[in-house]
Amino acid sequence: MKKIIALALSLLMLTATLAGCGSSGTTLADVKKAGTLTIATSPDFPPFESLGENNAVEGIEIEILNTICERFGVTLTINQMDFDSVIPGINAGKFDLGVSGISVTEERKKNVLFTDPYCLAAQAIVVTAGSPIASKADLTGKTVSVQTGTTAEDFCMKEGYDVKGFAANSDAEAALVTGKVDAWVIDDLTAAEMVKAYNEENGEGSLVILSEAMTTEPYAFALTLGSDDLAAEINKIINEMVSDGSIAAIFEKYDAPYTAPHN
Repeated sequence: MKKIIALALSLLMLTATLAGCGSSGTTLADVKKAGTLTIATSPDFPPFESLGENNAVEGIEIEILNTICERFGVTLTINQMDFDSVIPGINAGKFDLGVSGISVTEERKKNVLFTDPYCLAAQAIVVTAGSPIASKADLTGKTVSVQTGTTAEDFCMKEGYDVKGFAANSDAEAALVTGKVDAWVIDDLTAAEMVKAYNEENGEGSLVILSEAMTTEPYAFALTLGSDDLAAEINKIINEMVSDGSIAAIFEKYDAPYTAPHN
């Protein structure tokens, strides 16, 4: 009986601990006390995140976050990882923010809290020159490469395509150019950046982005559930930057077209 009582008490304590961890979240006061905003990102997603000089992470989202950190009076700490580890890390409370061109979906909302969107993006279809694939309808029965854990993967699987997932977009691109897949699905701005770089090296028109987009979806930053205070403070800055054109100016700096969100 004592063992049963002890076990019951242990389970109650564990349940209480887990409940407390899941509901507390992160506040702006926590961030200011730490003196830093800690983010998780997969820096293989230009122009949003990529590795620049001395392997420093740079890009559109990093510039937005630097502005947010300046307003908060803290520094930015960047943790690099594969994309499919970002949301689990946020869900576990290991980081303050997940940032990797993360699309807001109802499924993801079950695991993380999103800020207000800062832009709208689309999923693009990339094929090799001379491909018979000219539209989304032509993907039926074809093999498609995607980055693991992305909405591109979710969408293509729901559509019933033969999907091959890769940890990095560069590997998904390589699968296309080596003929292992028929098409590559990726966010449109990153597709434009990576296709341009590939074509400059291998010949104009080697890779082609189809004019028909897969989907349109909002981008936002992800926080641990319960971090409503921090999300509200970040939202104030994001909405101000959208309204005054600051975010549009950052996109322009990276030669990327900007579509404002419909908050």
